[in-house]
Amino acid sequence: MQKIIAIAAAAENNALGKDNDLLWHLPDDFKRFKKLTTGNPIVMGRKTFESFPKPLPNRKHIVITRDKNYTIEHSNCVVVHSLQDALDITKDNELVYIIGGGEIYKLALENTHQIELTRVHATFDADTFFPELNDDNWEVVFEEYHAKDDKHKIDFTYITYVRKC
Repeated sequence: MQKIIAIAAAAENNALGKDNDLLWHLPDDFKRFKKLTTGNPIVMGRKTFESFPKPLPNRKHIVITRDKNYTIEHSNCVVVHSLQDALDITKDNELVYIIGGGEIYKLALENTHQIELTRVHATFDADTFFPELNDDNWEVVFEEYHAKDDKHKIDFTYITYVRKC
């Protein structure tokens, strides 16, 4: 059975980004993202894809857009026009990661089995937000706190949520 995992870093106010850019720099979170998603398909919206300097290595990119004329000239990228199309394309994959942005997380939430959230312990002015989670639907099964240090200017916590049955 396919497992759909949303992976995100969100501030205390659920801020994800502003002007198609991240609001913080957390190298350990980037490493964790790479470790978890490498070798698996990643589903994202067009704006999230366009925020990358180039496609991420060793991951199939499924890019959702409403623009029927949108194309990507890269062998590891597929353009689709709905979340259902993205899920259909990845149906043979054991793990599929939803990587944003805000609209895509919202669309995918009801299909998501697990959430890997990096909670950034600050609030930010943003234009993109992670959806509010209903505690009735989600159970925290793992938490790991990281204090700020030389490489990380903000405290953060890795939190794994699984959908309650």
